[in-house]
Amino acid sequence: MSTIALTNPVSGSRKVSAAQTAPANVDRASPTIWIAVFAAMIGAFMAILNIQITNASLLDIEGGIGTGVDNGSWISTSYLIGEIVVIPLTDYLSRVFSFRKIILTFASLFAAFSVACAFTHDLPSMIAMRAFQGFFGGVLIPMAFTLVFTRLPKAQQPIGLAMFSLAVTFAPAIGPTIGGYLTENYGWQTIFFVNVVPTAVMVTMLYLTLERQPMQLNLLHEGDWFGIVTMAVGLAALQTVLEEGNKDDWFGSPFIVRLALISAISLALFVWNELVVEKPLLRLRLLKQWNFGVGTIAAVLFGSVYLLPAYLGQVQRYNAEQIGNVLAWTGLPQLILIPLVPKLMQRFDARYIAVTGLLLFALSSLMNTQMSLDYSGDQFWIPNIIRAAGQALTLAPLSALSLGSVAPQDAAAASGISNMMRNLGGAIGTAVLATIVTKREQFHSNIIGQSVDLGREEVRSRIAQMTDYFLAHGVVDPTNARQQAIIALGNTVKRQALVLGFSDTFAVIGLVLILAAIAIVLTRKVKAAAADGAH
Repeated sequence: MSTIALTNPVSGSRKVSAAQTAPANVDRASPTIWIAVFAAMIGAFMAILNIQITNASLLDIEGGIGTGVDNGSWISTSYLIGEIVVIPLTDYLSRVFSFRKIILTFASLFAAFSVACAFTHDLPSMIAMRAFQGFFGGVLIPMAFTLVFTRLPKAQQPIGLAMFSLAVTFAPAIGPTIGGYLTENYGWQTIFFVNVVPTAVMVTMLYLTLERQPMQLNLLHEGDWFGIVTMAVGLAALQTVLEEGNKDDWFGSPFIVRLALISAISLALFVWNELVVEKPLLRLRLLKQWNFGVGTIAAVLFGSVYLLPAYLGQVQRYNAEQIGNVLAWTGLPQLILIPLVPKLMQRFDARYIAVTGLLLFALSSLMNTQMSLDYSGDQFWIPNIIRAAGQALTLAPLSALSLGSVAPQDAAAASGISNMMRNLGGAIGTAVLATIVTKREQFHSNIIGQSVDLGREEVRSRIAQMTDYFLAHGVVDPTNARQQAIIALGNTVKRQALVLGFSDTFAVIGLVLILAAIAIVLTRKVKAAAADGAH
């Protein structure tokens, strides 16, 4: 058996146990460690899968629990709030109660609350169950990340990073596919049962491979409780603002204004506290390290994966299963490509691999800037393949760049910061992109609307043709048929403006990804894993 040991901040220097640093002095990790790492990756995969698995099925869930579209978004928001709050707490919780107890207990509760979601019959119950599901599942992501950097030798860390990359990029891509298929064929409740078997396998493997460790309850007295409270309140409020803001017209809503003020004050107090307290919850000073800061910030760009399912649902009216089938082509190629990344990282500078991935990701976005009303699933096939290649080449090298210069004793803390920033960045990215789509749609709608003038011959001719169509398809009253024709023309203008809004937003994503690639070029080179692992 091999003990999974994390940092112990009994003193300000945070001493590292010999058991934690031992694997870095050998060429290969033991089978026991690999089993633990693989099991942890199952947990990370399932936690991330559950962010996306409900998105393609929200309409069905809303109907099942009897709530409207406006309130149904809380089904996703509550999960994200629970997750974003617990991720920064993971390092502290694992030191107080032990890594083994936290991961086994939280994984079991994650599966239990997932099943509970299937038996809810109203929105408040669903929000509560999803929040608990996100809270208990959230620790599984940074814990898997931490295992890679604390238990695998340098030479094998790229393999662990590739496994983590596969989990965090394949899960969002395949989530809507699984959710859509299960919802369309077996009902929305079944999407909450998919966690049971994988989680049971994960818990069994970890139970057999992680040795028991004593709890350090004395650390409860040394906890950064002011930081914990201000962080929890600030992040929960900010996550809500980001998820609900665009729907509620941002600062036109008193509710959003109040939450924004609460978030700003709480997070300002949190950052101040973390910079002055002797034993902070999050060591934000790690962000001063150029590689860690840039790599962490660049990783948040994966929030752009929101855009494609939104387009397919809003413009093309795809159902959950159809959206999933399109998105599968951003996930399936990664099963082939990501396992090759560790070999590439041994041969080439991780910066150049990450830059190549970001540029491919940018190219896939720029290919979607000339969309029309006929631009649907088939037209996304090639861009999705390119995007899959870009994502496969990006996350593991970015992780190596950001954490390659972090000391082993800081790995758990850095993991919490990195994963919190990635999740928060995804929420920020989603909110920003949704706002850009809305604003650009309004812009294009005004431009197109100026051309749709009843005084123009071609407009009158089009309305006459559509009026004849409605008269030929069951509308008896000519006046009513003409009114239907005008409404249909207005809907066509709205759809065209929406398509152009999405096209503009894809262009913004492409530009930002190119800027991120330039920033990565300016980072410092990280030593090759193979070279480090040999001594």
